[in-house]
This record gives sequence, C-alpha cells and structure tokens, in this order.
Amino acid sequence: MKVLIVDDEQGIREALGRKLQREGLDVVLAEDGAGALRAFHSERPDLVVLDIVMAGGMDGYTVCRRIRDLADTPIIMLSAQAITEDDVVEGLNAGADEYLIKPVRLNESVARINAVMRRVQIATNETDQVYDDGYLNVDLHRRQVYVKSKKVHLTPTEFKLLAVLMENAGRVVAQRDLLEQVWGREYIDDVYYPRVYISQLRRKIEQDPSNPLYILTEHRVGYRFEKQLRPPSTD
Repeated sequence: MKVLIVDDEQGIREALGRKLQREGLDVVLAEDGAGALRAFHSERPDLVVLDIVMAGGMDGYTVCRRIRDLADTPIIMLSAQAITEDDVVEGLNAGADEYLIKPVRLNESVARINAVMRRVQIATNETDQVYDDGYLNVDLHRRQVYVKSKKVHLTPTEFKLLAVLMENAGRVVAQRDLLEQVWGREYIDDVYYPRVYISQLRRKIEQDPSNPLYILTEHRVGYRFEKQLRPPSTD
C-alpha cells in the first residue's frame, strides 16, 4: 500500500513517513497543496494524509476536493486543533474520511490509517447485493449508488455505513455496533461520528433529509435502514 503524506512541517511528515515505512508501507511526501496534487497524479497513492492548514495558498480542504474530483482514494485530514462536529462536517463536505489531531501520535496514526483501509477493503469485498426501488439504487458489489438515476458519490466510510445498515435492513443497528463495524474498535469512544455521518448520508440519498424514509433513527438506540415498496413521491 502506498500512502501520500502532505504537511508543510518537515518534522511531522518525515516522522510519520518513517513510522509507516517501518510498518511496511510505501510512502510519498509532499509539503504543500500543489506538490500534493502533482504527487497524487504521478504516484496514485492508496491513501492520503493531508494537513488542513498549509503554506502556499492552497489549504487541505481545497486539495481534498480536487482529489475527490478524480478518485475515491481515502483521505485523512490532519488538524492542529481539537475537532468539533462542524469541522467533521466541513471535512465530509470536502470529501474527507477521517481526522487526526496534532501533535501526531505515531501509533494512533498507524491504527487509524489501517482502520480506514479496512473499511475500503471490506466495502470492496461485499457480497453481490442490489437494492432498487426506482428512486434509490445501490449495488454493494460494484460500490455504486444512484438517486433518480444520477450517480451519487459516497466516501469509503459513507459507503461502508450504508452497506452495514442495508445488510441489517429492517433491524436496528446500535450506535456502538455501528462504530465497531464501520470505523473499528479504535473509534469506539467517538460517539458523535454515527450522528454526523448519518446526517451527511441522508443529505445524499434522501429526498427530504429532515424527514427520512430510508435511514431512520431509533432514539437513544441506533439506526435502521427501511426498504421502500415504491419510490418516494417526488411531488
């Protein structure tokens, strides 16, 4: 696996790069947004670790959006401050999958990078399963989602979340179970993740995210995916 690390602080990118190399990964380093995009085009990494605030006029969110226009490659954002739910939403809107907080703890970074890659691998290997009610079409095997015949982009994490809910259609998946199945044991205490990601997923697949039909909340318990017998009304 090849990882692109983008950070304008030389000490951080080189320390994390050495740690990942010791873990058996190939590493590519870039110090700014322009270098990150050049490296992404030439090296085609399997995962990107991307600093948010960088010198050079192009921040991490801009780089993230440009990468997302090209590929579904998992992206982990590096932040110098504590992450709020608003930060997570902004990152999701840009196409990010995950956050890491500076100062970088190398062992935690490796664990989270491995967790993100497991999501991609698990999602890619889902059994052949297709859902189509005329409005929402999901092919778990091909990892494709369409709403009203228009393809919808989901990040690897969003797709894995949808897949877990669909595989348990009609049954409530507890929040803790979602954290473990989608994000991994490393995230078991990140209790706000399901709520934020569910909100983002609804915006992408529900006709009315404030009155969802597919992804329903069971208050203080979890979430469930509800199949529809007919397409939602578009009136």
